[in-house]
Amino acid sequence: MKVVFIEDVPDVALAGETRVVADGYGRNYLLPKKLAVLANSSASNIVKAQMKKVLVKRAHAAAEMKEIAEKLEGVEITVKARVGEKERLYGSVTGADIASGIVTATGLTVDKRKIDLDEPIRQLGTFDVTVKFAHDITAAIKVTVEPDKVEEEEKEERKPRSKKEEETAAVEGEQAEASAEEASEAEIVAEEIEAEGEELQAEAMGEEVGVAEEPVAEVVEESEAKVEEPAEAEAAAEEETAADEDKE
Repeated sequence: MKVVFIEDVPDVALAGETRVVADGYGRNYLLPKKLAVLANSSASNIVKAQMKKVLVKRAHAAAEMKEIAEKLEGVEITVKARVGEKERLYGSVTGADIASGIVTATGLTVDKRKIDLDEPIRQLGTFDVTVKFAHDITAAIKVTVEPDKVEEEEKEERKPRSKKEEETAAVEGEQAEASAEEASEAEIVAEEIEAEGEELQAEAMGEEVGVAEEPVAEVVEESEAKVEEPAEAEAAAEEETAADEDKE
């Protein structure tokens, strides 16, 4: 049976191609699923006309894929993964992870289904991976799988401490507390010493004031006495004068 393919059929033919296939395969599979039409039918002419446009679009798409493949050839990307014992991964690195790594490293978007992996990657290391855009358009890249450092740090923080580490932490805590208490006591003693110094200074100032006040009082008394003495002498002289006048 000779048919014209309307859709791509893997490992058989591409859309627009004419092929001879087994009668049973064509009658029971290709024709019912509308993957192809009989080459000698009137529909085949319509299909061929339509497929010319499809082939033009496909040629443009192939050119774009080839350009991307050339840019990707030899590119090295890094994928972070959670790691368990013996460097085995929790889970695996899949085509989706590699496609995401390609976007991060190059800015190029690749369909995860184009990542040709025989099986998911489950170990740390560097691996050769093929990106298969079409049967004749491919790119070879290197994928390095590294442990996720953020995850490792979080795991280390969550890791229970050994008895020795707990004892060391307890001792360090006690030492820090004791140092804080000593510093507090030292501050209290310093404040007491400062207060005593202020009291002694105040007492010393008071004594100086007292010593200075006594001479000032004596000087005032002497000045008042000197003022009173002439006044008494003048009064006595006036009395004597009055007496002499009485005698006359």
